Amino acid sequence: MENTGNVVVITGASSGFGALTARALADAGNTVYAGMRETKGRNAPRVQEAAQYATDKGVDLRAIELDVNSQESVDAAVKQVESEHGRIDVLIHNAGHMVTGPAEAFTPEQLAELYDVNVLSTQRVNRAALPGMRRRGRGLVVWVSSSSVKGGTPPYLAPYFAAKAGMDSLAVSYAAELARWGVETSIVVPGSFTSGTNHFAHSGRPADTAVESEYETKYAGLVEQVAGKLAALAPEGADASLVADEITRIVSLPYGERPYRVHIDPADDGSEEVSEVADRVRRDFLARVELDDLLAVTR
Repeated sequence: MENTGNVVVITGASSGFGALTARALADAGNTVYAGMRETKGRNAPRVQEAAQYATDKGVDLRAIELDVNSQESVDAAVKQVESEHGRIDVLIHNAGHMVTGPAEAFTPEQLAELYDVNVLSTQRVNRAALPGMRRRGRGLVVWVSSSSVKGGTPPYLAPYFAAKAGMDSLAVSYAAELARWGVETSIVVPGSFTSGTNHFAHSGRPADTAVESEYETKYAGLVEQVAGKLAALAPEGADASLVADEITRIVSLPYGERPYRVHIDPADDGSEEVSEVADRVRRDFLARVELDDLLAVTR
């Protein structure tokens, strides 16, 4: 029997938020394509795990080769999904990478690489998937942002924070530009989750180790201190599955009723408070320039 739920494509779904969200959405009755790179290499075990999960649970979860750093790979993945189902209902921008260390110790090339993974990747996927959504006049784009964009930001995460801010800014503009096409936008803002993700464990390091060592003379152990404090701030049971559950809830809502921005921030770093002001200013400004129809899709 054909699945009657949404056809969902999620990037960066080999682990963390992505893997959890892919499974939660499949459990809810959606057809989910879990995008990941190196499906026949490094991530082959993740592909097998997804297939086993689908079999054990009787759900429609499929791993798909999708390297967000390659337009060719992105185009091929989107073409495959559209050829198999005729549409993509929900696109989830989740792929990302984090680095830790003093900002000065990262080379410009490292910053460009991080921007590529966290920001340019979304543009590659949008250019592949949005034409189909616009033709149908229906769709949902979910952007997994970060509370660091507007909340309290500890040091030694500058390149990652800057990239997430760039992605969030892109999402805000896309929301208005897609509204008249009938394509909804939801920006999901997770806080610092130290349980259920591999952000800190897999984070990149600066290339300039000499500069990094100089900073260690005054900021020794800062990364461990920040990670420990963030873990202490989070209440018991604050696991990354909370993000997966919220994305699944948003996808399940009726068309035209998905929230523009939601926060899942157990540590409460202040992002939600600042976002409320920023989003109100956005609404008021669009009304002042008589573009308030762009605040929601036209149903």
